[in-house]
Amino acid sequence: MTNIPTELLRTLLTVVDLRSFTKAAQKLGVTQPAVSAQIKRLQFLLGFDLLDKSAPGVSLTEKGGTVVNQARRLLAINDQIVALARTARGGRTMRFGLPGDFVGLPLWQSLATFRARWPDVRLHMKTGCSSMLLHELEQGDLDVVVGMTAPHPHDMACHNWREELVWVRGPMAPLDPKQPLPIVSRGESCLFHRHMVAALEGAGRPFDIVFTAGHLDELSRAVAAGLGMTALTRTLAGASLIYDDTGLPRLADVACSICAGPEADPALRDELIALLAETLAPSVPLALPVKPAEGRAAARAGMQSVA
Repeated sequence: MTNIPTELLRTLLTVVDLRSFTKAAQKLGVTQPAVSAQIKRLQFLLGFDLLDKSAPGVSLTEKGGTVVNQARRLLAINDQIVALARTARGGRTMRFGLPGDFVGLPLWQSLATFRARWPDVRLHMKTGCSSMLLHELEQGDLDVVVGMTAPHPHDMACHNWREELVWVRGPMAPLDPKQPLPIVSRGESCLFHRHMVAALEGAGRPFDIVFTAGHLDELSRAVAAGLGMTALTRTLAGASLIYDDTGLPRLADVACSICAGPEADPALRDELIALLAETLAPSVPLALPVKPAEGRAAARAGMQSVA
């Protein structure tokens, strides 16, 4: 009997709902080829095409439409079972996600404080790119997420602030205006990557992606060694890196948001958000904090996620 992984069905629904492989990749925090590969794998498992290749854009075949309808039902049941299992375990759980950029001693101290105040609460934390974590929050798989978006805060934000993005290089990094700019990046799903590409293409500056890092520490070491340039927030740019002396086009700012899902326990949510805001956010926020319900109503169009 063939078993269909639920992540393949979720990818299909995301592509269909957004009517774009590119937008689906950004929302899921993966590359466009990865989305295409998942759709192809799903079609292979089923033995027929889901998308009509003869039609423009994203168009379903007759069987594809049937699969989408059944997939929605199946995933809804799956999510209900997961929620039931979480309730059956007893006690309360706080599921928390954030990009690895924010991980450091102050964060660990804040989480230790949270654990000390709520010893009976099961705290589960994970790191990942902003778009993936925010997608999991929207799906109800996480309770609180710290994420980066642009140009506006996420619509589920409870607290938000702005971070300035700057060009960063190592002391020995080559900067020859006659040659393509060597770029160190974390891949197309990274918001910083997209800001770099947009700024350079807008200025007509040739560039070359010389290294795609999997983690922030890999990226920082490559830049410090002089392999190429990258973009970081001022907060992340350490003492070993140099910024603001490159003459490169200005990078767009990013909005950092602490977001909460509607099903999060209010007392736990408010406690964790207060600790995170005190630890991570600067003294002057981008906008006044808003409640989760108000944040969704105040959403602005044109937002892209992921760092």
